[in-house]
Amino acid sequence: MADIKNVFDIAARSMSAQMVRLNTVASNLANARSVASSEAEAYRAIKPVFKTIYADDLQKSGVSSVDVVDIVAIDRAPDKSYQPGHPKADKDGYIYTAAVDTEEEMVEMLEASRQYENNVEVISTLRGLMMRTINMGK
Repeated sequence: MADIKNVFDIAARSMSAQMVRLNTVASNLANARSVASSEAEAYRAIKPVFKTIYADDLQKSGVSSVDVVDIVAIDRAPDKSYQPGHPKADKDGYIYTAAVDTEEEMVEMLEASRQYENNVEVISTLRGLMMRTINMGK
């Protein structure tokens, strides 16, 4: 089972998952303009698969977080275009561009970075509250 003890554990796991998400977006954007000689060789966008993980004492605490369990290529066909003069053209004159939607990837990047920032804010707020609580006792 998951070793989730407090809010810091929840935020850390979530930040880790969002970093994986940002890394897959970066990989997709880096390969967005790549060209291949066949449909099978063409780059396909990758996405992380998330799973909810629950604390050992879920009934008592109600605490859960997220983890990345896999990274999969999406099932989207690459763009096929007729360019007989291209060095990577197949015998019929076609090239295959990566199956990556750059607008979708940019939205994904914004969403992942916002989620990451939200978790940083949770940690910062919690630390501030803890420090104020400690100072109350002085």
